[in-house]
Amino acid sequence: MNFREAAINRLVLWNVDLTLVDVAIVTRDAYAEAFRHVTGRPLVKLAPAMGRPDSEIVFETLAVNGIVAQDDHLPRFLSALAVAFADRRKRLAKEGRMMPGAKDALKAVSRLDGVVQSVLTGTIKGNAVHKLKAFGLDKHIDFDLGGYGEEVYPKATLLQVAQGRAKQRFGTPFTIANTVLIGDSTRDVQAARIGGAAMVAIASGRSTAAELREAGADVVLPDLSNASEVVAAVAGLTSPVDRKAG
Repeated sequence: MNFREAAINRLVLWNVDLTLVDVAIVTRDAYAEAFRHVTGRPLVKLAPAMGRPDSEIVFETLAVNGIVAQDDHLPRFLSALAVAFADRRKRLAKEGRMMPGAKDALKAVSRLDGVVQSVLTGTIKGNAVHKLKAFGLDKHIDFDLGGYGEEVYPKATLLQVAQGRAKQRFGTPFTIANTVLIGDSTRDVQAARIGGAAMVAIASGRSTAAELREAGADVVLPDLSNASEVVAAVAGLTSPVDRKAG
């Protein structure tokens, strides 16, 4: 990716699932294959995602299926999940969907002065890349700056990790004054509040607009279909006027 590195002073982090794409069917199949590979048993119940990282979902999935987690279970499971998902990547565009307006929103935000976009997701990095590439949504994303599910941190900490990576790359401190998280769950809102970012919440997932507002989102949009609204929200939340670093 060729970003105007010397001028970068806005960081926009996108949640992936139910914000940009919905590939739940393929994800479940990949989890089932990884579970069988690691435990030798069929998957009966998959723990709900609810905005949580893959690492947390793995531990709960093992527990609800009666498996006592061992020290090597998580790395083995995540490795198997990456392989199983990659094997199914050609199914993503056929059996999944891009969320309404996602491509235009990413493109429109990319035109803002000084912006770099990455992802903050509970999905492991390789799978996040596959999900976005399947729908042509990777063009404006710098994946190296993101926070991912295999890093085994709470999402708020992952946000700060991403800010640190961006600071190391561009030399600019990233705080609530110039960082925006765009996501669909109350967990995303909580991560922004704790981690230090402004929050644009999209009511396209399992959290309602009212729940997102109550959680403390700065802006709530019904979906991404109006790219101008998304850009206006990001621009307003990262303007130097009346914005204070947190």
